Amino acid sequence: MAFIAPFRAVRFNPAKVEKMEDVVSPPYDVIDPAAQAALEAKDQYNMIKLDLTKRGGTEISDERYDGARETFGKWQEDEVLIRDEVPAIYLYHIDYTLPNGTVFRRKGLSAMARLHEFSEGIVKPHEKTFRGVTDDRLRLIDTCQAQFSQIFSLYSDENNEVMQTLEQGMAEEPLCSATDQDGCVHSIWAVTDPEILAKVQGLFADKPLYIADGHHRYTTSLRLRETMKEREGSVPEESPYNHIMMYLCPMEDKGLSVLPTHRLVHYPGKISTVQLVEKMSGSFGVEEIKNGTREAQIAEVLVRMEDARSNHTAFGMYDPAEDRCFLLTLKDGAMDRELGIGGSEVLRALDVVVLSDLIIDKILGLCHEKCDDEDLIQYYADPDEALDAAVKKSTTTDAESPILFLMNNTPVKQVQDVADQDLFMPHKSTYFYPKVLTGLLLNKIVPDEAYSQL
Repeated sequence: MAFIAPFRAVRFNPAKVEKMEDVVSPPYDVIDPAAQAALEAKDQYNMIKLDLTKRGGTEISDERYDGARETFGKWQEDEVLIRDEVPAIYLYHIDYTLPNGTVFRRKGLSAMARLHEFSEGIVKPHEKTFRGVTDDRLRLIDTCQAQFSQIFSLYSDENNEVMQTLEQGMAEEPLCSATDQDGCVHSIWAVTDPEILAKVQGLFADKPLYIADGHHRYTTSLRLRETMKEREGSVPEESPYNHIMMYLCPMEDKGLSVLPTHRLVHYPGKISTVQLVEKMSGSFGVEEIKNGTREAQIAEVLVRMEDARSNHTAFGMYDPAEDRCFLLTLKDGAMDRELGIGGSEVLRALDVVVLSDLIIDKILGLCHEKCDDEDLIQYYADPDEALDAAVKKSTTTDAESPILFLMNNTPVKQVQDVADQDLFMPHKSTYFYPKVLTGLLLNKIVPDEAYSQL
């Protein structure tokens, strides 16, 4: 099954970088132009200068890729970036607080993982990937011969053997720590003991890996491997071109959080609350949340949704134009009645499928293509931010009716079930939090190095 190996990470030199927070960045695909400008202003060595190729638009130039390669080389020459001398598997812990005040520590590790086509069933996706999205990343990794950001993957370890083994070789103080924009503290330790590393490598031998975040980055590495086969004639199994840097977290870790992604639907034209309730009542039990401010209504419906989820699929629906909030509870058999019998039971059990296929497509009449083509759906992890956007939109346009749908999160077990059946979730089904930072560990591709059994 899965093969992982220690590696010599490239890291920022603490003697050259005063504050690690100023040089790391979130994953490139969650950075908007405003965030990019803020990161670039933080420090001359911020990772945004290497990892993001689309500067606030869609234009991609050779100059940008060549510039990234030159910058990466210059930072190594100046010892701003240094490479560890001894291969290691890196413990990567994140201490964070959720909006409800609950404090967690998510424990993971960073290592090299051998590449496998999805059809082999060893590395399993739950999202579709699109070639056009990977063109940019392929050019960057090929030009720089480096991987700047990690794939976030999951594995099952009910007895927590991997983490317990690695922690036996854990130093008291981390190599480095950084606090991200949300206040999450990311800490790294290098584990180099050969016996520990060999044992951990063996523990992964019977485990598949499930991609949580970074499907397109993984596909990029598959494409790089194919590119190198065309150039060199072959890529040996132990070649660095047959491996990728992964952050791996056990599914059973108590600090593993998946946040919901709420949907703000821009319904074309005007629709009243009464009309909305009438449309929903055939498939859902509809109960209005009446007490308090809009913020209090949202808070209450979120609690009610969580309470209901053990027995029923439930959503919150808020109409900002009339300031009315409702709890929607799916009626038994509604999916079969409205969409017909058949299809995957695993997919139909997903809240995001009920929302996209039943509510948005069937009930509101907004097909997936129309939503994509006309950009009718916005996605928010923060319900307060979603509420603000909905209220603002309702006061600035008469051409459409914003409707906010609040969701429960997707359980990790459902992610595993979908991946195990070679199925795919709808867009924005999962939001694993916190994100893995870019810049704490980098992977420099050195062609004559090899990753083999310890």
